[in-house]
Amino acid sequence: MKTMICNQLGGACDTTFTANTFEEITEMSKKHGMEMFQKGDAAHLDAMNKMQTLMQDSNAMGAWFENKRKEFENLPANE
Repeated sequence: MKTMICNQLGGACDTTFTANTFEEITEMSKKHGMEMFQKGDAAHLDAMNKMQTLMQDSNAMGAWFENKRKEFENLPANE
């Protein structure tokens, strides 16, 4: 198991996500993002707008995603 925080994944807070795979972490992050969107959380809405801008360039988004995957893979396993 490895842990990342919302901020590490492009979000706006210190909520932690713990999972075995990067795919699991991204699903947790997406769910959290949707919850924050529904609550109208201003900081998360700003972070989402930045991500939407990044998504407009598929190469930049792909590079960002791969960098996050590598960051996850390089994390030490939780004790």
